[in-house]
Amino acid sequence: MIANRRKFDKSAVYHIRVRGLLGEKWSDWFDGFTITPQADDETLLTGPVPDQAALHGLLSKIRDLGLPLLSVKRVEAASLAEE
Repeated sequence: MIANRRKFDKSAVYHIRVRGLLGEKWSDWFDGFTITPQADDETLLTGPVPDQAALHGLLSKIRDLGLPLLSVKRVEAASLAEE
């Protein structure tokens, strides 16, 4: 279990999908994430997250904006050299 926790505390790229449309101007507020409007009034935020604490910070920003969270997906390690 501890080894699994270490795996998820490393840098990784995440896809975070929210209900509502955000413009590209929000990229800086979301730590440089790429913001891609989707069909059905949804937005996909994509970018690297250094660790779980940073992920929770991003999720707090989404909560503070009142955006319904649809999904959070870890898609790849941000740097294979770190592993």
